[in-house]
Amino acid sequence: MATKPLNPPNVATALGTRPAWLVTLLCWLIVVFDGYDLIVYGTTIPALLEEPGWHLTPATAGFVGSLAFAGMLIGALGAGYLADRLGRRRTILWCTLWFSLFTALCAIATTPEIFGLFRFIAGLGLGGLVPSANALTAEFVSRKHRSAVSTIMMSGVPIGGSAAALVGLWLLPELGWRSMYAVAFLAVVVLLPLCFVLLPESPTWLRAHGRRDEALAVEARYSLVHDASEHSGEEHAPGFRTILSGQWRRPTVLFAAATVATLFAWYGLGTWLPKLMGSDARFEMGQPLHFLLALNLGAVLGSVVTAWAGVRFGPLRSAIFAAAAAALGLAFLLTYPTDLLPIYGALILAGVGTHGTQCLIIAAVATHYPSRLRGTSLGFALGVGRIGAVLAPQVGGWLLAAGLGVGSNFLAFSIAAGIAAVLLLITMLATRPAAQPADIRDQLLVH
Repeated sequence: MATKPLNPPNVATALGTRPAWLVTLLCWLIVVFDGYDLIVYGTTIPALLEEPGWHLTPATAGFVGSLAFAGMLIGALGAGYLADRLGRRRTILWCTLWFSLFTALCAIATTPEIFGLFRFIAGLGLGGLVPSANALTAEFVSRKHRSAVSTIMMSGVPIGGSAAALVGLWLLPELGWRSMYAVAFLAVVVLLPLCFVLLPESPTWLRAHGRRDEALAVEARYSLVHDASEHSGEEHAPGFRTILSGQWRRPTVLFAAATVATLFAWYGLGTWLPKLMGSDARFEMGQPLHFLLALNLGAVLGSVVTAWAGVRFGPLRSAIFAAAAAALGLAFLLTYPTDLLPIYGALILAGVGTHGTQCLIIAAVATHYPSRLRGTSLGFALGVGRIGAVLAPQVGGWLLAAGLGVGSNFLAFSIAAGIAAVLLLITMLATRPAAQPADIRDQLLVH
């Protein structure tokens, strides 16, 4: 039976209002589990290398580590597109279920082949989550604060990594490496039901698919203001062909290349740091997981610092300095400091720079494209960028297997961060964002 659509005030009265920050909070919590599932492999590499019957070497362990990132590459490319086609809420929910389930299944893997298969399949969901979550949260914050909220939300990745290091300090000695992967199922038990009930669909996506009444209901419930200027102008089909042609080609290529270099440094460190710090006598001054914790805490700090810097100085300008700082911090480790404090300081700086740079790239992408292309552009940048994440564990393993030492890894990751700084400088000089100049609407929850 047909019913008369409720107007926005009546919808808000009937359903009750919710704060817009709830959307960011829910997506942030999901990203925390995403970060845990990504970094957990690095915490277990030393144990996996000693697993009876698996016969893993640094080179094969690097290949296994790359499988999750290969899945993420496919997931990010596909899910960003699907989020614009099928809805961002459903994409986020399915990705969360997918990566949590298959990460947990790693706990029962009986061979490295099965383990690697589960990591690859989990990567499909891990890669699809971030572009979908960022595209959704961008609609529930004011223009002025999009950069800050994007970077703060992405702090969930290193917080999840910090949790993996802390949980590893407790679980690994007592219950072994399998228990680390079983923890991932908590997302299905605790978080997924909350998101199913509370997470809304994108009003922009609803409007684009002719569901205007539903969009009005979401806008009323979350006190959003629809800004037609954000959706005016030439209409584009949300596909890769669109962002790789015309005015979008140059920023799309540059953002993707910078993401390749940044993720090479970030995930290379996240995968190999415990093994690196535990295999060179010059760094045997603490528990290897403590060094991983320092890196991730630096990344958390980087999320906060770059959130402020992105608003104050702009995401691109801030990203250039962040990437350069990471390159300097990693290069400093090549001097093999004899004291623990400067080592921790260099790793914190590397965490600030590598993860902070990626947060700022995401924020810059969100401001360079109109709303309808935001999910696809984020998915493309992060998807292609996963090439760096795929290569990093393998390159790190090859360098160790070749007997080139720990320093060769730090040099490779430092060079990658320096390349990212150069690419971002070119992006700042050669492209212009699509966003309109700031005005009073920047203070409103417009989308």
